[in-house]
Amino acid sequence: MNVYKSIRNLLGFSLERGQMLLFNKWHFTAGLIGNWFVGMGRYWDDPGASLLQHLGLGSVIYIFVLAAVIWLIVLPFRIPQWKYSIVLTFIGLTSFPAIFYAIPVERFFSIETANTINVWFLAIVAAWRLGLLYYFLRVFTKLSFGRIITITLMPVCLIISALTALNLHRVVFNIMGGVRNPTPHDSAYSVLLFLTTLSVLLIGPLILAYLVFLYKRFKELKKVSQVKGEDLR
Repeated sequence: MNVYKSIRNLLGFSLERGQMLLFNKWHFTAGLIGNWFVGMGRYWDDPGASLLQHLGLGSVIYIFVLAAVIWLIVLPFRIPQWKYSIVLTFIGLTSFPAIFYAIPVERFFSIETANTINVWFLAIVAAWRLGLLYYFLRVFTKLSFGRIITITLMPVCLIISALTALNLHRVVFNIMGGVRNPTPHDSAYSVLLFLTTLSVLLIGPLILAYLVFLYKRFKELKKVSQVKGEDLR
């Protein structure tokens, strides 16, 4: 399957497990370049962003970290053919919807309108990519609904908190100090602040649910192993 068709099917929630197993270096390269491009676009008009963010390197590093977190979370469930390279390639290929962040809406609308548009962009991209992660886990792992929801939300909550520490904190401090000029990203930052608070509240229950599901999975695999042992005898 060619790279373009893979990206189209993935973003359209129609990529099958067998096709995911065919990810190769070209899929990975396309995802890496796409992530680098949208990473630069995300911060090109943000004067407070670091050099790493302006160069798009922060976003590139991010996909390696997120992929590692997801891979490690799922690894104990012993899913057949579960590989870090597949997860990393998938995460890279889901970067393309973030191109919305690079649209300079503040050049065409007032600050208030640009704020609203940026919030909608944030909501669309976040929902799209979260839906893609859920779809990927459902199709590839074939675990139960509750397990997939838990595994989907765990890394997201962790990453949102990390992003807050890296970028949102300076906006929060400015808002609290009352010494800042409005920017077209203010509403989006407010949404991120809300999501961060929600993530902190969810982390505990998610970890507890994860441990329960992991224990049940261990019992299921042990039972299957015992049945196979009996069949061999």
